[in-house]
Amino acid sequence: MRILFMAAAALLPLAVHAQHGSSASSNMTLLGHEPLQGRSAYQPLVRENQGRWIAYIGHHGGKNLNPVSGQMEDNGTSIVDVTDPRKPRLVAHIPGEPGEGESGGAQMVRVCNGAELPKADKSKVYLLRTFGNLGHEVWDVTTPEKPSKVVTVVDGLKGTHKNWWECDTGIAYLVSGEPTWRIRRMTQVFDLSDPAHPRFIRNFGLVGQQPGATGPVPTELHGPISTGPKGNRIYFGYGTNKSGVMQIVDRQKLLAGPAEPTPANLLAPQVGRLDLNGNNGAHTALPVMGMTVPEFAKDKDAGKRNIIVVVDEELANECQEPRQFVWMVDATDEQKPVVISTFNVPESSGNFCSRGGRFGSHSSNENQPPMYYGKYVFVAWFNAGVRAIDISDPYHPREAGFFIPATTDKTDKRCIKTESGESRCKVAIQTNNLDVDDRGFIYAVDRANTGLHILEFKR
Repeated sequence: MRILFMAAAALLPLAVHAQHGSSASSNMTLLGHEPLQGRSAYQPLVRENQGRWIAYIGHHGGKNLNPVSGQMEDNGTSIVDVTDPRKPRLVAHIPGEPGEGESGGAQMVRVCNGAELPKADKSKVYLLRTFGNLGHEVWDVTTPEKPSKVVTVVDGLKGTHKNWWECDTGIAYLVSGEPTWRIRRMTQVFDLSDPAHPRFIRNFGLVGQQPGATGPVPTELHGPISTGPKGNRIYFGYGTNKSGVMQIVDRQKLLAGPAEPTPANLLAPQVGRLDLNGNNGAHTALPVMGMTVPEFAKDKDAGKRNIIVVVDEELANECQEPRQFVWMVDATDEQKPVVISTFNVPESSGNFCSRGGRFGSHSSNENQPPMYYGKYVFVAWFNAGVRAIDISDPYHPREAGFFIPATTDKTDKRCIKTESGESRCKVAIQTNNLDVDDRGFIYAVDRANTGLHILEFKR
């Protein structure tokens, strides 16, 4: 393994122990950085747009000056040209819902080319985004410098979050808070094959979340990942940091089944389910199908496994809750998925609990280009930066690299209450979410206003 040090050091642990304000890395190189106007960032997504590579970045609430427009704008969606990853360039910002933190902004983005969508204008590029917690919108981003709104898909909601949009079919699984449901986040399924004319299909969630149910309400949805018509499965993650549920759903049964949210109709598409304990959640459920485990290659099944990489989200600062990490789940027998291993970043490798902010996992990449599929996943680990995980043997995942960004003058502080009741605050990196483009570059954004980091992984 090649080891690259961004701080003076002779041993790997010393690189991890980089001084405050400096970066540290192993097998990853920082190619470019875009400050994103000092906005707190949630979700990056990178797609090719008519020969250009464009990063679309969803933000938490807040308000900052947009130098492109010269106006103070509520945090929303930043559009960055990353065709040259060493020279990222902000080209536009679409304002979001007024408000702070999780109560404003436009956290989530998905993008489809019209040429992919069955009924869309083939010359267009479309962006699906949340508008705060109130609704979901589609924008025309064919010319990234001049985004224009196409339609509001649905509004009047009490919550939104991490959607999924199938570009080959147009089916969108929207994380919503439908007002009559008992939970802040469930699924609304829409046909957006013609983005200008959304068609509602059905509402979906766990039994007990639906209108009219009684008793305890199951943990809320975080987000789904669909394998489309070919894979015919959707993997739902519920419960970010506690009482997690990874649910496997038959896509066709979900789309074609009766829409009335009765217990029987909600259970009908479910193929399998894994319930985690009360201390851990299921933020992201990433399917990695058809892996071959070398150890079992001579066995009758030739070592073929279907693996789900389940990632929790740490919510509390300075280790004030149980640790969240990565679960490797064998779902070859879909009805009875089982945890086969875990991955964690050792706290002692960087004294992360005392660095400030959150320490623990958040989410993995969801796009899996061929150079990484079945070999590596990349996970945002808050103040421990980006972690590259070798999953080629899913029974023994191991770290293959990392990058911890440097703080800047824009990096915000994170606070906890001490035993005396006073607040203690520290400036800390909070790598929040990441994406991998089809060229293999890694894009990580920071929750504490430090911007976008573009990385190259040295395999």
